[in-house]
Amino acid sequence: MMQRLLAVWHARNLEFVRDRSTLLFTLVLPIALVVGMGIVFGGPERPLFKVGVVTTHLAQEKDPFLHERYVEFLPVTDRADAIRKVGRHQLDLLLDPAGSVHYWVNTDSPKGYIVEKLLLSEDHGATREQVTGKAIRYVDWLFPGVLGMNMMFSCLFGVGYVVLRYRKSGFLKRLHATPLTPFEFLSAQVLSRLSLVVLVTVILYCGVSPIIHFHSAGSAVLLLLIAVMGALSLIALGLTIAARFSSDELVGGVLNLMTWPMMLLSGIWYSLEGSPHWVRLLAQVFPLTHVLSAARAVMIDGAGFVQVAPDLAYLGITAFAFLAFGAWSFRWRID
Repeated sequence: MMQRLLAVWHARNLEFVRDRSTLLFTLVLPIALVVGMGIVFGGPERPLFKVGVVTTHLAQEKDPFLHERYVEFLPVTDRADAIRKVGRHQLDLLLDPAGSVHYWVNTDSPKGYIVEKLLLSEDHGATREQVTGKAIRYVDWLFPGVLGMNMMFSCLFGVGYVVLRYRKSGFLKRLHATPLTPFEFLSAQVLSRLSLVVLVTVILYCGVSPIIHFHSAGSAVLLLLIAVMGALSLIALGLTIAARFSSDELVGGVLNLMTWPMMLLSGIWYSLEGSPHWVRLLAQVFPLTHVLSAARAVMIDGAGFVQVAPDLAYLGITAFAFLAFGAWSFRWRID
């Protein structure tokens, strides 16, 4: 029995080592992730709190609170937009130090609560101003991110591994003998996964609403359109990855390479407000960033179609581009 076990173990090791693309990717992926995390999140100690300051010359302000450690002070010229960001947890507090000190804080924000205590310890006479409109809880801001994350995993892994299994089992080889074209096959896979993902997302949205009573100020129909366009883009991306690869390990590695940056940079758990400009530009490449940006604009701010049209256009363009590239590079069989 031990000889048979060792023989299979040895054969599997040889199979993995001889698959050079998978071996290389297995070695490179962890290094790339560590280096990428080091670049994005490395450097000096990062501030714990983000405070907007209504001024154009932040360095000239003499308020003692502006010298607190571990607080990042961001100059603000548009007060109305900054107040909206306080309500959406993108800023922990907004401060106007001109004359009598005023500040805006979301009382449902844990970080805002702490920063307010720091401010009042320095400026005892500071006056609190109410955040315009209904205060947004963190769960209201987080909920679209959780739905988007679930959609991302379902779209990428649910489609990628299915096509890979079809190829390895020989099912695609048999389909190749039919008049079916790669574009038709991939389109059918997209529509199948799309209906499932949208159905699950709608069920989660409707099922969680009575429990946490999350804030939703916009149109439910527009939210559904955002979910459909986002799912299309992510599914097409998953199919593009599975279109050519035939190795389980390689497909899994590439899918992880896609999901991890989106997990960290698309704003699922926290806002990128105050992050380096190049990080925010990089985040705009990912479809999930546009899904969450549009969904939060509709749910929290009550945005209409015109406001989220650029995000929808980007999702539509990427969906078509990914699907076209996947159809062009698709392989029916393992060479």
